[in-house]
Amino acid sequence: MHIADGIIETPICIAAHAISLALIYLSSRKIDADEIPKMGITGAALFVISLIHIPLAGTSVHPGLFGLAGIILGKRTFPVIYTVLLFQSFIFQHGGLMTLGVNALNMGTGAFLAWMIWKQKFIPEYLKAFAAGFTGVIIPSFLMAAEFRITGYGKGIFIILTVYAIAAVAEAVISLTAVGFFRKVKSDIIT
Repeated sequence: MHIADGIIETPICIAAHAISLALIYLSSRKIDADEIPKMGITGAALFVISLIHIPLAGTSVHPGLFGLAGIILGKRTFPVIYTVLLFQSFIFQHGGLMTLGVNALNMGTGAFLAWMIWKQKFIPEYLKAFAAGFTGVIIPSFLMAAEFRITGYGKGIFIILTVYAIAAVAEAVISLTAVGFFRKVKSDIIT
């Protein structure tokens, strides 16, 4: 799901960086000291889970847990995702520094929409957890496919959504399981 450098035009990448930095500023304002450990632990989990590569339909995917991150961190998710992607680009060459803003916006949008789903009061919690996990993967993959299509990089790029739909269902189950576990142990990591 990471877009490598050289695919998206430089002016778009620069604009995405500017938007990302603005979102980091807006979503980081007035952080309570109690939120910082939760942000750090979630960021570490996102980073470590990316080391697990699963062969799927002739390619490989790795879990991102952006939906679960949205559930746990809410509006604080974006700076965490940006930081994790920055380290991934330095250490593993996932994505690149030029496309860091684009990748952060894609994955951050999935996490933000997952958080919006999680906030809905009229949906049963198990459905919210499942939908948030699914959304955290399918939205970034759709955005990536759309960006590839707009830039002319691959005519059949939307076929990748079938692969990511399978990954999205798996992450939905992970999110559902994690929320169930947190509720069972009465953890205050989710509200």
